[in-house]
Amino acid sequence: MKKLMLEFKTFINKGNLLAIAIGFVVGGAFSNLVTALVENVIMPLVAVPFGEPKFDDLLILHLNDAEIRFGSFLTVAVTFVSIAFVLFLMLKAYNKATGTPAEAPPSEMVLLSSILDELRLIREQNETK
Repeated sequence: MKKLMLEFKTFINKGNLLAIAIGFVVGGAFSNLVTALVENVIMPLVAVPFGEPKFDDLLILHLNDAEIRFGSFLTVAVTFVSIAFVLFLMLKAYNKATGTPAEAPPSEMVLLSSILDELRLIREQNETK
């Protein structure tokens, strides 16, 4: 039992776990921020020309007893594009403020090579213990 608790303590105290936990919390808060901006600012601006920020009651096709709601899909699509655009603008502003240019994600080969290097390092560390 003592060994299990020691392993658990080592696991918990690793920096990566803490960084991941902080990332999830900040990511959740950032998601709420972007969602609030889109729902409370962007979508009402969309409503100016159309009269309503949601298209749920528009473009409904009735086939027998079924309702095909193209308007609901349109609402979700506009919301998605709005969120993506707001994130794009925020990223551009962040990059401009920090002076870091946006980089393309690494290729699969580079990513796999870095994972392999990391695994080798972990194995070497475990062998020296």
